[in-house]
Amino acid sequence: MQDDQITTRGPRAYLSYIGIGLGAGLLSGLFGVGGGTVIVPMLVLLLHFDQRRAAGTSLAAIVPTAAVGVVSYAVSGSVAWIPALILALGAVVGAQIGTRLLPRISQRALLWGFVGFIALVIVSLFVIVPSREAELDLTWVTGLILVAVGVCTGILAGLIGVGGGIIVVPALMLGMGVSDLIAKGTSLLMMIPTAVSGTIGNLRNRNVDLVAAAVIGLSACTTTALGALLAARLDPFVGNMLFAAYLVFIGWQLARKALRAKN
Repeated sequence: MQDDQITTRGPRAYLSYIGIGLGAGLLSGLFGVGGGTVIVPMLVLLLHFDQRRAAGTSLAAIVPTAAVGVVSYAVSGSVAWIPALILALGAVVGAQIGTRLLPRISQRALLWGFVGFIALVIVSLFVIVPSREAELDLTWVTGLILVAVGVCTGILAGLIGVGGGIIVVPALMLGMGVSDLIAKGTSLLMMIPTAVSGTIGNLRNRNVDLVAAAVIGLSACTTTALGALLAARLDPFVGNMLFAAYLVFIGWQLARKALRAKN
């Protein structure tokens, strides 16, 4: 326990938290993701967190990060409020399904399947570039699609810990033709209730380092708005290419995890 405190406290640890937060906040604002794909591996590699505590700490840090991101996108009207809440409701239900399915599904097959999905998204990003003027019209059909996307997002979150932005942003952009900015702003809003719900559960199970989450989250808040500003200034095609590069990194992480999976 004492060694653990040395690892997660002290000047080196706090500097690491700040650096992780700055990077995660920039990516969060730029791509509409939570930043967990940066926070979790960095906590594990740099500070020797176990996987569960790293994931729980990351989820808690995402709450203030996503809130600042939503405000940044909302200033330019790039948030679809009701669709985001529909996605969040679906994700909460899906997360419960995912955790129940976890013992019954091959992790290796699931991870490789998701790597394949990411590969298709990357190819699509080179072909489909939605207009910045494209908005999301809420109808019964689109509402049902949003529920389905939210449920799928929650299931994958429960099964392999993948954050919502990796699924929601491509689904809105490529599947529903929504502007990249609206897709990112909506994705960030969807994450807030989902992350709060998950953090409450993680606190009960003592899987959150609140000090680390606070430092990472506050640090991330200082760069999230910058990331959102860069996203608005970038040409949509350039934004797609940067998002594709980010997805390559995520796919590589998941492929490594799939190779290590036992079943």
